[in-house]
Amino acid sequence: MMWCGSVNSVSNIGRTCEGAGVRVVAKIGTSSLTDDGGRIKHDAIAALCAEVAQLRSRGDEVVIVTSGAVAAGVAAMGLATRPSDMETLQALSAVGQSRLMAVYDAELERHGLVGAQVLLDPHDFVDRRQYLHSRQTIDRLLELGCVPLVNENDAIANIELRYGDNDRMAALLAHNIAADVCVLLTDLDGLHTADPRSDPNAELVERVAADDPLLAINASSTGSGRGSGGMASKLTAARIASWSGIRTVIARASRESVLVSAVDGTALGTTFEAHDRRLGARKLWIAFAAEPQGRVVVDAGARSALTDRASSLLPAGIVEVTGRFEEGDTVEIAGPDGRVFARGMSFVAARDLNAVIGMRTSELPSGMVHEVIHRDDLVLLPD
Repeated sequence: MMWCGSVNSVSNIGRTCEGAGVRVVAKIGTSSLTDDGGRIKHDAIAALCAEVAQLRSRGDEVVIVTSGAVAAGVAAMGLATRPSDMETLQALSAVGQSRLMAVYDAELERHGLVGAQVLLDPHDFVDRRQYLHSRQTIDRLLELGCVPLVNENDAIANIELRYGDNDRMAALLAHNIAADVCVLLTDLDGLHTADPRSDPNAELVERVAADDPLLAINASSTGSGRGSGGMASKLTAARIASWSGIRTVIARASRESVLVSAVDGTALGTTFEAHDRRLGARKLWIAFAAEPQGRVVVDAGARSALTDRASSLLPAGIVEVTGRFEEGDTVEIAGPDGRVFARGMSFVAARDLNAVIGMRTSELPSGMVHEVIHRDDLVLLPD
């Protein structure tokens, strides 16, 4: 188990001129922005904004993805502990969001910069029109010289349709706006061979290649207790960014000049190299961001058809269905050995699919779709 605590050549969609600077998405976590009581650490935001100003002064563009709204709401309401029910957390995010933005605005203004709050939800990445609209909005804000301050729209997002953390959203956003680098700022130095908070022998992993098995590992989701992220979410974000062709860096937020150094490629934290295979936004969502609602097990023939011939998944190749997924839900696809090798968006609900397992197309009930998962909605996962 692992723990995580050169600018690429992605086309610069939305850039307004040749020779534009580096486009950066920088995400900073709750534990780096607030203290144990949820109070906003003004010095942390001041340091981040000073680095943003430094990057802006040399022609780079920066989008900040910021956590901390819920924790700030807990502190503002004088609560002793962070609640666990969704309704209260959503209400607290509304309380904390305005206070968080006020600090950012004040610190950016010190450098002659203007912050612009942008609240996003998963629909903005799954729906093509929303995906393009959010890109256009952020592009225009950058053209106007603003610093977009992005967060998930926690106050109204329902539990079934949320990112759950800002790490994944930062990586998806980096893909959307064709960022050159994604920087995840946290309270650890980067990815380690063990939890450095409890294991003195834990070693920092400085670089992860695009085809490295580390990109397929399952890390602990344990975070600081004040936020919703953790080690697993940062690795998921690194996968998303890497498979978008974007270099990603995980580093300690409190390190001096951490953002500028990460953008410049200075050796610090953990760097995840960009993959030469780049997935589109929809497939990125299916592969890494959507929560699987079930699993289908296929036979050897179906597995070969999916992996070797880029075929769609048909009922004839399915031998088992688990979970209670509905039409449009994401499901895992496992081979005869039980290993999950793909994910896809199912066109058929589990209850209907169970009734046609193993059937040939000619045997299907009238009106039933022939393809359980279309090849355009199926993603093969890294080995």
